[in-house]
Amino acid sequence: MDPAGGCPHADNARLLAEGAVAEIVLPGEVPGAVVLGYEALKEFLAHPEVAKGAAHFTALREGAIPDGWPLRTFATVPGMTTADGDDHRRLRTLVSKAFSARRVETLRPRIETLTADLLDRLAEAADGGDGIADLRASFALPLPMGVICELLGVDTEHRDLLHHLSNQVVSTAIGPEEAIAANRAMTAVLAAVVAARTERPGDDLTSALIAARDEDGDRLSPQELIGTLLLTVVAGHETTLNLITNAVRALCAHRDQLQLVRSGKADWPDVVEETLRWDSPVSYFPFRYPTRDLTLHGTLIPQGTPVLAGYSAAGRDTAAYGPDAALFDVTRPARTTGTTRHLSLGHGAHYCLGAPLARMEATIALERLFTRFPDLDLAVPAAELPRHEGFVGNSVRELPVRLRA
Repeated sequence: MDPAGGCPHADNARLLAEGAVAEIVLPGEVPGAVVLGYEALKEFLAHPEVAKGAAHFTALREGAIPDGWPLRTFATVPGMTTADGDDHRRLRTLVSKAFSARRVETLRPRIETLTADLLDRLAEAADGGDGIADLRASFALPLPMGVICELLGVDTEHRDLLHHLSNQVVSTAIGPEEAIAANRAMTAVLAAVVAARTERPGDDLTSALIAARDEDGDRLSPQELIGTLLLTVVAGHETTLNLITNAVRALCAHRDQLQLVRSGKADWPDVVEETLRWDSPVSYFPFRYPTRDLTLHGTLIPQGTPVLAGYSAAGRDTAAYGPDAALFDVTRPARTTGTTRHLSLGHGAHYCLGAPLARMEATIALERLFTRFPDLDLAVPAAELPRHEGFVGNSVRELPVRLRA
């Protein structure tokens, strides 16, 4: 795996032509595997003999993974994504209340107001920059970051730093010293958030988690509290940031699909679902480990192997979506069945808790954006956009757009 990342789709197509599962070498010469095929990934994500806990990671257990390994946080951070069984259910139950359908719906007015404010700022940025503005930095980032920080009760002063550190924590392209420093800094910021909410509790998730910890010390340890906040911050804004960015790129490159939405032949939720399938916000998500030697679609994955979930590959698997799987088609969601629903938000016990919130944010953002700026287009050719660093996230680092023709 190239630590620098890049567009995954050509490599995915090449690997899928050879099989649904591939052996890979992770940074640091760590042997691993990636599940790429749609049916194989769906089976793997819900397999009863596949675990998330780091105790099942053979190389880590044997001391072969150094502290500064760029993917170590994914394996070891205490929280839902590294928990199994009763521990996973306990942590998920504590957090799920903040992401219930009812709670998410109460956020709609705030998301709409924040979207309107950010569109004003985007217009101001373009007016001061020859009619061009970076949509990712001025709109796609501050929207989900603002929402998730309000949900967590994170003060405004921490938000820019949290985004920077989130990028560092999930990057596969930084050195050991940087990785260790980023994790320490992230922990320090989140500890400050916990201290502030302990002193001044509010109607937010952090305060609720602190109360749960204080009511019963066995329910949520201090390490689990920090780990849960870290995961919620990273997952709560990075994926939605990439989703909005990728959707805008897709619509600008496929004006016929944008016209289908405007003519009523498709709607904005269709755009969101097709973007999730066609250009998943996450390429290869770490890690799961077989708890025994596991043969998956003809390929043996040894017990304890760190396995990546190849979401970007599964979304374009022709075996699941037909020969036109590589085409961006916003009418596709209307004709798919339950068996071919995309897997970009996960599957099984670890399905993304924030899926309803991400869908709401992206739908509101895209509708309001293209209503306010119907002639919005890329200011540079799509092929020249700098890619996201690392192979976990899938997007571009910048999205310069021209708001008016």
